[in-house]
Amino acid sequence: MNKTIVLAITLLITTFSCKEKPKENTQNLSKEFALFLDNYHEDKLKLNPIDATNAGDHRYNDIFINNLSDEFITKSKNHYTSYKNQLATFPDNSLTKSEQLSKAILDWECTIKLNEFNFNANLTPIDQMWSQNLIIGQLASGSSSQPFNTVEDYNKWLKRVDGYLEWLASAESKMRQGMQSGHVLPKALIIKVLPQLKAITNNDVENNLFYKPIIKIPDSFTAKEKTELTNAYTNMVRNKVIPAYTKLYTFMNTEYLNTGRETSGIQGEPDGDAYYAHQIKKYTTTDMTAEEIHALGLNEVARIRSEMEKIKTQVGFKGNLKDFFNYVRNKEELMPFKEPNEVISNFNNIHKKMKPQIEKLFDLKPKTPFEVRRTEAFREKSASAEYNPGSLDGSRPGIFYTPIPDVTKYNTYSDESLFLHEAIPGHHYQISLTQESNTLPKFRKTLWYSGYGEGWALYCESLGQELGLYTDPYQYFGMLGAEMHRAIRLVVDTGIHSKGWTRERAIKYSLDNEAESEEGITSEIERYMANPGQALSYKIGQLKIRELRKKAKDAMGENFDIKEFHNQVLETGCVPLALLENKINTWILN
Repeated sequence: MNKTIVLAITLLITTFSCKEKPKENTQNLSKEFALFLDNYHEDKLKLNPIDATNAGDHRYNDIFINNLSDEFITKSKNHYTSYKNQLATFPDNSLTKSEQLSKAILDWECTIKLNEFNFNANLTPIDQMWSQNLIIGQLASGSSSQPFNTVEDYNKWLKRVDGYLEWLASAESKMRQGMQSGHVLPKALIIKVLPQLKAITNNDVENNLFYKPIIKIPDSFTAKEKTELTNAYTNMVRNKVIPAYTKLYTFMNTEYLNTGRETSGIQGEPDGDAYYAHQIKKYTTTDMTAEEIHALGLNEVARIRSEMEKIKTQVGFKGNLKDFFNYVRNKEELMPFKEPNEVISNFNNIHKKMKPQIEKLFDLKPKTPFEVRRTEAFREKSASAEYNPGSLDGSRPGIFYTPIPDVTKYNTYSDESLFLHEAIPGHHYQISLTQESNTLPKFRKTLWYSGYGEGWALYCESLGQELGLYTDPYQYFGMLGAEMHRAIRLVVDTGIHSKGWTRERAIKYSLDNEAESEEGITSEIERYMANPGQALSYKIGQLKIRELRKKAKDAMGENFDIKEFHNQVLETGCVPLALLENKINTWILN
């Protein structure tokens, strides 16, 4: 037979085979892949039951996993290794574009989680802002994601507290190990943790944070149920919680404080440079180096300073920019409130003001309710404003928490940009729309990558003028100040953790370049000290989303639709920035 004909027939058979056989295989693999993703999600919730509670999944409300234990670490390593290996059995050409994105996200997730086990972060398990004791404190308040509606709810919390107290004992054990190997908190941070622990040691049981659910006990409970639960919670607080906190407080206030680091950055610990490189990748989801980020931060600080100079001139202030910062910090007209509820009302009024304009930028809006609340008293002094997501089923609202430690000193100049970031259309839109999605697999509904999530929220701050805000020059200056705050983070976070900067040098640099109060700046710098790299995510993500918006607008011209661009960014849920960029590039070409 003619070789050309043989080749043609061979190609025809090959082509036919490639077209026909994968149809069945692709369909089967797609079902298998969906089940695989669901299994990953379920197994991850079992490893992190509080994540389930926060998402409104109440199956594990009685469980607190001791993530400091060797058993947990082994189980976690096996979890991520197994799922990463199984991913390789699903070829990209057998998956849809959406499934391919899920595969890429899960591969990234498993890789970064496994890399984290190479370091010793668990030897400093408690700090003033990020640690489990603060998360459990929010749940204990009875006004967070842990429900207290039924007798079963109350009993589940009793069991969860028992598990948490095991973790608390393990935390002391890990810190003792850290003292021997050079992994300890900076002394400045230990000092901030102490009053948080001390507050729980008060023997006045009925005013203890962990007793609060009893104060809110439903009227529908019988007298017997109320009595039994009151006795159980009294016993839990008096004989378990207070002694555990007293023991930990005594340890941290003596032995641990005495060995606290004088250095401010993670360079002060063994393998500090390698750990910081990991943290940069984890939080920015990029391959940028500390040196590159530091240089970018210096450039951004210079650019924003020039914009601030324009506002200073506009309001007629005579003096240099640092004098203007002090002027804004202390301007009485910007501190008008006498009662904390006035702060909450101001944020609600900002929401009302922007509502008519939101339709111009967004055609997708979340169904999840939204509220503004004051930060709980036990953590208010060291907390920043923050957003807590609503439940997946929408039964619990998304909550914007704002600390008001001294209402008479509360300055409003950045409230509009703060609302856009923490609330609408920032975290509330991004997180709620992800949770409400009917197309995303479950595991992607609860993912959090700061480069994307915080980048989106900071990007939203720049939408103020389009939303009818920033008509007051001081509020626009507040937006610049908020952006400057994030640009400064690029400089001081890398300065502290890769260039040997002290806490005091970082505070001075911030005071020289932004209008935040010294108290607020100090709290922020200590926040960066406690969680290296997290503060970098905001500006890196914002700049990438801005870049992608400009790229799309330039390429599409009159066909560019800002609402569709926002849909494209939001519909993916949280993703590493490189994957978001690939998606937007594909959208532009199509």
